[in-house]
Amino acid sequence: MPGRTALVRRPGPRLAEGLVTHIARTPVDTTLALRQWEGYCRALRDHGWRTVEVPPADDCPDAVFVEDAMVVFRTAALIARSAAPSRRPETAGAEEAAEALGLTVHRVRAPGTLDGGDVLKIGDTVYVGRSGRTDAEGIRQLRAAFEPLGARVVPVPVEKVLHLKSAVTALPDGTALGHPPLVDDPSAFPHFLPVPEEPGAHVVLLGGRHVLLSSNAPRTAALLTSRGLVPVPVDITEFEKLEGCVTCLSVRVRDLPG
Repeated sequence: MPGRTALVRRPGPRLAEGLVTHIARTPVDTTLALRQWEGYCRALRDHGWRTVEVPPADDCPDAVFVEDAMVVFRTAALIARSAAPSRRPETAGAEEAAEALGLTVHRVRAPGTLDGGDVLKIGDTVYVGRSGRTDAEGIRQLRAAFEPLGARVVPVPVEKVLHLKSAVTALPDGTALGHPPLVDDPSAFPHFLPVPEEPGAHVVLLGGRHVLLSSNAPRTAALLTSRGLVPVPVDITEFEKLEGCVTCLSVRVRDLPG
């Protein structure tokens, strides 16, 4: 089985009803969103990733943001439990997909809450945002699931954005990058690179020097190029209207059992 698999979920018919918490609601073009999602998946495949569709959850407007439904560390998956009740039905299909990949499955149990978008892995360090979607009990359960596998779990505050990865992601060398006005505590990360625009804070590591990012971050793309990286821009405007970004549209699994 290929070593690099990206779990994705096709946008459903109710996408335009998705939750927004930190930005004003604007109309979403669902036809354009589907084209953008297909382009996103194509970019992953063009860089050596196998894309696997998670079973649909068409009654859940936010289900396309599949990263929130689970967290993968090595060969284990932790199925999330969002503080937003409308998002909890999304996890059934995510759990089914994790089991199909042969991952060991753990689950966040009530009363704990956790969204996958609050979890940033840099090597064996797992940063977890304490946010409106993830609480102390959810973090405790993540620690219990992943520390036996070698993870070092570091909670960080998140108040200015929806999720930790709405503000901070990381480059291949482990440098965290973020747009400073949206980062609660840049000092939480040993190496932090400020970027000049909000969409530039979100990158997906495709392998080697290639990094996927929003086409709405041209100045960040130039900054990354100056550091020897190869930006791969994708248009995700309709998902950005719902506080989405390039990270939350997939769950990247690099180490599959067997």
